[in-house]
Amino acid sequence: MGEQSLLAGTKGAWFGHWRHVFKLDPDKDISDHELEALCLSGTDAILLGGSSGVTFGNTIELMSRVRRYEVDCALEVSTLDGAVPGFDGYFIPVVLNTDKPEWIIGNQLRGLQEYGAFIPWETTAGQGYIILNEASTAARLTSANANMDEAQVIAHVAMADKLLRLPVIYMEYSGRFGDMDLLKRVRPLVSQARLFYGGGIDNAEKAALAARYAHTVVVGNVVYSDLEAALSTVPAVKQG
Repeated sequence: MGEQSLLAGTKGAWFGHWRHVFKLDPDKDISDHELEALCLSGTDAILLGGSSGVTFGNTIELMSRVRRYEVDCALEVSTLDGAVPGFDGYFIPVVLNTDKPEWIIGNQLRGLQEYGAFIPWETTAGQGYIILNEASTAARLTSANANMDEAQVIAHVAMADKLLRLPVIYMEYSGRFGDMDLLKRVRPLVSQARLFYGGGIDNAEKAALAARYAHTVVVGNVVYSDLEAALSTVPAVKQG
C-alpha cells in the first residue's frame, strides 16, 4: 500500500511527520526527571489532553515544563477551561460514535463563539474520535457507542475521511489494547486523513504492532506506571 495512501490533505501538515507521540494528562503528576526522559526520547511530539480534571492552570503549568525542550508540543482541547495559548498546534476532538450533539458540534461551537477570533487556524486541526472501549472514562463521558461491529467502524471511518474530510481519525481504545486486525482493515480505507491509534500500549511489542497500520501511535497511560516500558515504545515505532 505504501505512503501513497497517506493523505494529500495532511502530508504537509504541522503534525504530518509524527509517527510516535506521548500523551500526557495535565491532571496527573509527572516528575521533572520523567518529563525530561520523555521529551528527549526521540518522540515526535508531546500531546497534552485528558478526559477529566483538565484546567487552565494545570495545562499551562505542564506546557511551560515541556517548552524547555525542542520537541513539538500540542494540545487536545477537550474543555474550554483548558484552552491555553502558546502550543505548536491544537486538535479539536469530534466524537463520531455518539448521539450526544454536544460532543459532535455543541462544545466546538461554544468554543468558536468564545475564542474564534484568537484561534490559530493554520495550526488547528479537527480530530475525529472513534472511541472503542466502553469501560473508558472517555466513552462514559461522551456516551459513545463503543460496541460497534466492523461494518459500523468502517462506516464511521469513511464518514470521517471521505465525507467530513477530517485531517485526523483517532481510533481510541483508552486503556485497553485494541483490535489490530480491525486497524489493519481500516488503514487502506483512509485516503486523506492521518490515522492515529491510542490505547493499551504498554510495551515495545504492542507499539510495533500498532505502528504497522497506524500513521501515528499515541502512548499514554504506561508513562505513569512504567517509564522504561514507555520509552521503549519510541524505537519500536520509529524502526518499525
